[in-house]
Amino acid sequence: MIGGMDFDRAPFHAELDALPWASYTHAYGSAEDVPGALRALAGDDDAAAQEAQSELYGSILHQGSVYEASAHAVPFLARIAAAGIRTVDALLLIGGIAEGGADPDPGAASGSDPAGTAGVRESDEAACRRAVVAQLPLLLASVRHEDRAVRQAAAWAAGWTGTAGAALAVPALRDRAAVEADPLVRAELLTSLVELDPEGSAPAAAGAIGPDSPPELRLAAVTACADAGLSWTRGLHEAVLELLPLDPLAADRYDHSRGEPLHDISVTLLERDTEADREAVFALLDAALRSDDPEARTEAVWVAMTACELSRSAPARLAPALLAAAEADGPDDGSGALSALGRLGARGALAADLLAARGAGDGDPADRALEALVTVDPVRAASLLARDLERRPRAFQAASGGPGDALPVIPYAPELLGAVRRLATMRPGGTTPFRVTALLASWGREASEAVPELLAALPSHPLPLTKALVAVCPPGRRAEVADALRERTATGPADERFAAARALHELTGDHGPLLPLLAERLAGSAGGGGGSDQLIREAAEAAAAIGPAAASLVPALRAALNSPGGERNNPQMDDDIAVAVALHRITGGVAESVPVLAGVLGDRDGLWRRWTLVRAAEAAAGLGPGARPLAPVLRTLLTDPRLTPAAALALHAVAPEELDTGHVAGLLLDAAEAGEAPFAAVDALMVFGTDGLSAEHRARLTELAERDGRVVRTGLDGTVEITDERLRARVRAALRGA
Repeated sequence: MIGGMDFDRAPFHAELDALPWASYTHAYGSAEDVPGALRALAGDDDAAAQEAQSELYGSILHQGSVYEASAHAVPFLARIAAAGIRTVDALLLIGGIAEGGADPDPGAASGSDPAGTAGVRESDEAACRRAVVAQLPLLLASVRHEDRAVRQAAAWAAGWTGTAGAALAVPALRDRAAVEADPLVRAELLTSLVELDPEGSAPAAAGAIGPDSPPELRLAAVTACADAGLSWTRGLHEAVLELLPLDPLAADRYDHSRGEPLHDISVTLLERDTEADREAVFALLDAALRSDDPEARTEAVWVAMTACELSRSAPARLAPALLAAAEADGPDDGSGALSALGRLGARGALAADLLAARGAGDGDPADRALEALVTVDPVRAASLLARDLERRPRAFQAASGGPGDALPVIPYAPELLGAVRRLATMRPGGTTPFRVTALLASWGREASEAVPELLAALPSHPLPLTKALVAVCPPGRRAEVADALRERTATGPADERFAAARALHELTGDHGPLLPLLAERLAGSAGGGGGSDQLIREAAEAAAAIGPAAASLVPALRAALNSPGGERNNPQMDDDIAVAVALHRITGGVAESVPVLAGVLGDRDGLWRRWTLVRAAEAAAGLGPGARPLAPVLRTLLTDPRLTPAAALALHAVAPEELDTGHVAGLLLDAAEAGEAPFAAVDALMVFGTDGLSAEHRARLTELAERDGRVVRTGLDGTVEITDERLRARVRAALRGA
């Protein structure tokens, strides 16, 4: 507690109790708990106050989001701060609520009149920003407080009051900046001024980058210059390099939106999307990666990886500097540069010798180096991995597909196959069988020599290895493998028998053992959705693969459907889609399947429904012209970029004459450019025929392939770059086809 001995809690509590908090909402529903948290924050018990502060961050400012109750809490937080009770904590909560808010819409109602004269309720975000702006006199008075931490918190909070607060805040913050001596407060003041008035505050930012300014202010000035849109100069470049590493200089700042300065500056410049700004970032990172300071190199490696995720030209430009950083680190890869080179794929080829040398060593550092070599030079990595496969778990994972279900990239090599065959004695459990399956399946019949070991290991690992056996089995051993699978269909747990029966059908076409197992699986779903979602879906998919010969399963499939018109979650909808497909494949008719798919496609309100709707549209396409009644609901999906490709292909299959191909091509390009299902969008364009694209559409497709900014911007760590390069190759192939 800073002060607050004269704070009269009685009227504070009375006014808290006067509001209908239970009718307000926050992140977890009713806000009836907020008054208690505010009382505790204003109370004498420090432990209770700390717990209350944590509760408020979780409820009224949940991960930066604000709610109806947040705006109503602001005046009480302001009174706590004004009373000198945990002033910094209260000011930071107020500033966070302002940051999560938004400038009020001039046409919307005020917070005191939710209905408003125009009948428009003000958004929670606008109400929060308005509530904080109303407390600007407190914030601006606090920037003159004797306590440095209070001044800093108030300066930061005032910077988030937006256009509604700028007229009052900017002059006051400038007056304080002219006399402020503390570096951290000066940095926060400058950042807030640039946030509120970029053009008017840019000269002050540019004037503070020189060596006469304290480091914290210099860093804030550099960031502010980037935020204000100023050209990147040699002075800014040199200032950053002189200040490295930057993270410690931002550690005590309240401007958490700029908590990783080198990263934030680089992203800001890259998003300007000009050649000059890209080169500025690359030159900065090149120099930082070659720094003698290990902490500076570590910062730069992380930012370099971000640059590679944003810019297609970054890998080639930064690979030499990453190699230099890896050499400076030594075998321990302290900065992560060696691992980072592995994310560059062929662009990291200049590091192959270093990676191979270190990958031939011992322990985890060697495993990490070999993991990187798998993507940089997979041919060279194969022989090294074969030497010690059992003790190279990271490299083995990378070789068998790595993160995100990516396809294995390592080519078939006899010595590596020999090492994989030695793993046939692996113990039950763990991920090794799945890695073996992924790698062997990618090699196919080239790996047929592994059949004896796979057969021997089948009793211990029946689920993954059945897939491997089907993938590698040569014609000459089909009977032997089929006998082993057929034997597995009669013994063991149900899921293992089912996996063996599906594999047997895939290998030989023999569905005899599979049909009774499917009937057994579907029996639990009688009455609609009564069984396990996964069991129903897998059974329906296997029945669809059998086709008309599975006619005996039709009654059970019908019984597995969920009740028409009832509420269904996404897994239940996925079940119904699979059953609809199976009924079509088995009976050859669409009369039963169309209404099932119509019910799914017409329900877009559920959470995380995107992929369910995509699957339903793909199923509709498989029904062909008989699914023409689905055309109206499919057209409603066209304008959602996430669903455009699937809806377009479905319409192309069921009602092609109703499609305006030029309009649909534009929608598909919109989806691809936004990074929403870009592969599916490009594939759909190829189905429609890229030779018929207009000049404008062809130019947009060319830009998609040749622009510097990544189209794929999200994915698991290490997958964005390789996925985007695959997309680029596909777009170029489409253009060549045109």
